[in-house]
Amino acid sequence: MGRLADDIGSGALARSGSANAPRPSDKVTKAPRAAPAPALERRYRQTITKVDLWSVLKMSVCFYLCGMAVTMVALVALWLIADAVGVIHSVEKFFGDLLQTKNFSFLSADILRGTLLVGAVLVVLQIVITVIAASFYNLFAELFGGVEINITEDETPY
Repeated sequence: MGRLADDIGSGALARSGSANAPRPSDKVTKAPRAAPAPALERRYRQTITKVDLWSVLKMSVCFYLCGMAVTMVALVALWLIADAVGVIHSVEKFFGDLLQTKNFSFLSADILRGTLLVGAVLVVLQIVITVIAASFYNLFAELFGGVEINITEDETPY
């Protein structure tokens, strides 16, 4: 029994058990693996020296009109929710008590019309300011060279 225990402790049985079993001292050689293809990447620098004002106008009209439409839908939804919960009636009662009138009420159509008018004026102002800012950019880009951006094209297959 002593010899068997010595053989197990030294690892002799594990080595002699199979002729094909790799020994810890044997080096395993693997087949060379093909290196992955390098990613084709192209980098270059571009300078934005001019912005077309007509394109800025068209994009700003679309952007600000969509923003106004989203805002109007949200405001109408909030008005309807507040009316369903009773907040509008409570505010009308408060203003009626404050102004000492018996039948004070908000005219929803007039409020909506006024909100649309204010929104339209704000959209026009924002469009004008955006086009003026783009023309200032063109002026400063002509004086100082514009904005440089780095573009990287990645052409790895998907």
